[in-house]
Amino acid sequence: QVQLVESGGGLVQPGGSLRLSCVVSGSIYSINDMGWYRQAPGKQRELVATIISGGNTNYADSVKGRFTISRNNAKNAVYLQMNSLKPEDTAVYYCNADILKVVPGFSQVYWGQGTQVTVSS
Repeated sequence: QVQLVESGGGLVQPGGSLRLSCVVSGSIYSINDMGWYRQAPGKQRELVATIISGGNTNYADSVKGRFTISRNNAKNAVYLQMNSLKPEDTAVYYCNADILKVVPGFSQVYWGQGTQVTVSS
């Protein structure tokens, strides 16, 4: 059973920082793309950042220069360092991963349960 477990959310003041972590557990062969998405109340889930296995990254315009995505392939983990946080960053943050469980086979996208980030004074 593959699981993605996020941690690191919480309440922070505007201008503050948080670091989210997401660890993949279970029997897997490899992980392709990993990413972070967020969903604010009343809004659709949106992409925050993605990172491929080789390390190339992609960011939403709204977080460029403030957020940094990274991964540790040995630990099957992805991280999101969030700096200069704004109230509009308030949302539930979800990690996902495109996982290949067996070879030969097809990869499948898995999601974490989400972690709440609240930016407020």
